[in-house]
Amino acid sequence: MDTTVSLSRNARARARRWNREQSSRWLFPAPATLVLLLMMAFPVAYTLYLSFTSYSPTVARTANWVGLANYVKLITDDERFRNALFRTLLFTIGGVSVQCVLGVGLALIFNREFKGRGFFRTIFLMSMVATPVAIALVWLNVLDLNTGILNYLLQALFHTRVAWLSNRQIVLGSMMLVDAWQWTPFIMLIALAGLSSLPTEPFESAQIDGASGLQLFWYLTLPMLRPALMVALMFRSIDALKTFDIIYVITSGGPAYASETLNLYTYAQGFQYFNMGYASAALVLFFVLVMGASLLFIRLRRAASEAM
Repeated sequence: MDTTVSLSRNARARARRWNREQSSRWLFPAPATLVLLLMMAFPVAYTLYLSFTSYSPTVARTANWVGLANYVKLITDDERFRNALFRTLLFTIGGVSVQCVLGVGLALIFNREFKGRGFFRTIFLMSMVATPVAIALVWLNVLDLNTGILNYLLQALFHTRVAWLSNRQIVLGSMMLVDAWQWTPFIMLIALAGLSSLPTEPFESAQIDGASGLQLFWYLTLPMLRPALMVALMFRSIDALKTFDIIYVITSGGPAYASETLNLYTYAQGFQYFNMGYASAALVLFFVLVMGASLLFIRLRRAASEAM
């Protein structure tokens, strides 16, 4: 009888201890989780609410409900918004494509053993360490029409100067150049990690069969590297869509809105014209664009992994 009572007491004690452990698993992270949810959910919900209003802090203290009017105006009547959307997509697709090609090329180079490889690899990675504003200020001086070092070299070699920042036709390309200079090493780093993990047996078999270097790259390296590249492209595309600091510091969206992306357009609507409701609607559409791009790359990465 005593043994039975002792066993039941032990069982109850273990049950209480298990309940306390289970409760603590939820209790201790709860404050941090609640704060994070409030910090994330409240701005999103408030922005969504403002997008259905015509709120402007300089005109009235209360927001007037307008329904879908802001969205209809953005999509159908606002040419500046459509142009900013086009430039955002062009900046992202063009810039990330160049970075992907250069990053894979650099990864192939640094994947080989040569003297000073560690030093040069460190030099290439330094652009990722600097802050975007500092990089923008440096490139603002480099691309200056009169005093920039790039135009100095062009004048010395070809007796010509290029208006990198004041020519509407090439200013967005100049911003792609700056973005590529900063973030190509990021793709190089991921591609280099992917290359170092590839098996050597398929390459040795293909070389025995007489495959050339180009064939090895196209039929073996690139397909096996595709999952890692999809990860790099996903992160870089999402980041490029959200680029603000570099373009704002160098051109502020000019000349004549020629380098204005969605981020700069939304900033102007919200903090220069104080059209908070209209800016919120643009932000919601921008959020949908970023989420759509994220889901697309996740699906593409999954397909690339399954193909392996």
